[in-house]
Amino acid sequence: MKIRMRKGALRTGTALALTTVLALTATACGDDGSGAGGDKGDEGSGKGEITFWDNNTAVRRDVWKEIIKDFEKANPDIEVKYVGIPAENVQSKYDTAIQGGGLPDVGGVGTAMLAGIAAQNALEPLDDRLATSSLNGKLNDAFTESVKAAGGSGSKLFAVPTSANNGVLYYRTDMFKKAGLAAPTTWTAFFDAATKLTDSGDNQFGYTIRGGEGSIAQALDVMYGQSGITSFWNADNTRTTVNDPKNVKALEKYVGLYKKATPSADVNNDFTKMVAQFDSGRIGMLSHNLGSYGDHVKAFKTAFRGLPNPTGDDGTRVQVSNPVDGLGLFRSSKNKTAAWKFIEFAASHAENSKWNESAKQIPANTEAAKDAWVQDSEPTRLAADALSSGSTKIVDLPYYLPDWNTISKSDNEKNLQKVLLGKETSQEFLDTLAEQLNKAQDEWQAQAK
Repeated sequence: MKIRMRKGALRTGTALALTTVLALTATACGDDGSGAGGDKGDEGSGKGEITFWDNNTAVRRDVWKEIIKDFEKANPDIEVKYVGIPAENVQSKYDTAIQGGGLPDVGGVGTAMLAGIAAQNALEPLDDRLATSSLNGKLNDAFTESVKAAGGSGSKLFAVPTSANNGVLYYRTDMFKKAGLAAPTTWTAFFDAATKLTDSGDNQFGYTIRGGEGSIAQALDVMYGQSGITSFWNADNTRTTVNDPKNVKALEKYVGLYKKATPSADVNNDFTKMVAQFDSGRIGMLSHNLGSYGDHVKAFKTAFRGLPNPTGDDGTRVQVSNPVDGLGLFRSSKNKTAAWKFIEFAASHAENSKWNESAKQIPANTEAAKDAWVQDSEPTRLAADALSSGSTKIVDLPYYLPDWNTISKSDNEKNLQKVLLGKETSQEFLDTLAEQLNKAQDEWQAQAK
């Protein structure tokens, strides 16, 4: 299975250096260039205890506990200390540990936050280890290239990819059938269904919108999906397209659903609250990703489906890139040998398949991607097919910008809430977002000169 990636974004990430960013970080942290806080770490004995940070404990704790149990059985001389961190707190937790010490040996690191951590020299490059590993040649090439581009250097691998996610539109087949509606395979059908399925007097709504943590990525996905714009930057990679008039119009239509076809509580909902609300049974559609599939099976059994994002009326599907998740080895580790063994084991065929079957995401291990459960899980299979078909247009988000995670989360989630509440226009919101992104891109590109 291969995922088609837009080459321009990879070239951008490859061509630009981190010289100034690293220098500033080293000054701020007292770093001598050898690693986080000046700690080079050590290869260690390959035995003893290592610490692993799970970057999404709310939904992945149980499967990681199983993998750790399997690992400790196969490696009785190594003990893995599990530390679970909620997804919304993980970046600040890493940043605090980089500044003050206490980083784990191994940690979950997705591409959305990879550049910021790598810029602080906290991660060990894994290219040489991978080259002599049993994993060599068994990881999806596109996932690996995405991780390299997101890390900022373009050529160094700062995490071993474990999975890829994808945007999914879940819908209640029983509600659609009762209303005489066709599946929401186009954006026109989606907006039509959101309105027709809403009966606020009966506490029934056509859609649930994400207004809390994680809202920006979802809004971007819906914007670019509607507008049909296929690049995040203009032709010379200097100015973002987020505030293009077509995207402004698309955002206006999206936020226009709030309180008209959605519950008013949505303004504060992160993904866990949004998923729970959908699973309560009074909502027709939910935009999320492959990760919540298991929750919907428990709630509705077979009375729902999960489809790739809707297409335009011309049949073209445009979607923003989703983060690739992975495992990073921290340079301050005193037992890198044991830590690398754990990464190898977790990314191996059986364990990578186990993790992704639980998450219903697309395995990075190419052998795991061929397992029967991938075909049996319709949303995962359809997502993989959509990404590998060549017909889906991917808008690559600039994960390589060290400021990306801050801009797309803490800096603007409250601003999007203002738009939902009518205190700010879509144009104002997107102009502010564009200004921040353009500045970050300018600073990034200046490092290449």
